[in-house]
Amino acid sequence: MSQAPDTELLPRLLAGEQRAYRELVATYQGAMRAVAYAIVGSRNADEVVQDAWLAVVRNLAGFQGRSSLKTWLLTITANTAKSRLKQNRREVLLDDIPSPHGSIDDDRFASDGHWLLAPHAWHQDSPDALLTEEELRECLEKTLASLSELQGSVLNLRERQGLELEEICNLLDISLSNVRVLLHRARLKVFATLEHFEETGHC
Repeated sequence: MSQAPDTELLPRLLAGEQRAYRELVATYQGAMRAVAYAIVGSRNADEVVQDAWLAVVRNLAGFQGRSSLKTWLLTITANTAKSRLKQNRREVLLDDIPSPHGSIDDDRFASDGHWLLAPHAWHQDSPDALLTEEELRECLEKTLASLSELQGSVLNLRERQGLELEEICNLLDISLSNVRVLLHRARLKVFATLEHFEETGHC
């Protein structure tokens, strides 16, 4: 089921329709989490997203459509995260320190890595082919979990959420060159995983 476009969703939201709010959350929660992770890290990201949703509900009547609904939501999320960051007196790390390994949340990345094109041989329906595909998914999950929070968020915002590089820069307050480096490093790690799997059949 495709999500309703912003132009259809907004009047329903303003009318207080609960289903419209559920659709809004389903559509944009992943992108909001990615922005929050990039700015405050995993420890405070969930609280930031919750606070951002509260701000959205409070300010929805004042939304004037000068930007897309998605951009407005992500800007609120980024501002909420930056306020939290000031409260915590933390600084955003722009280096390449990997996060601890762990499982990927469904709303952070698709569990099947659907934004990557797997070799055609892995789309066969034989049990062996399906087993290989499942092993590749687990392997990609490990790689995504090993990325730094900022790298993973930039990759998510660009590849899964479809944001332009300039929009990512504005949301995260980092330079265009920094975004490009983070995205390049993340992509290299993902493709290195794919190449290794193709050659060896193992992660």
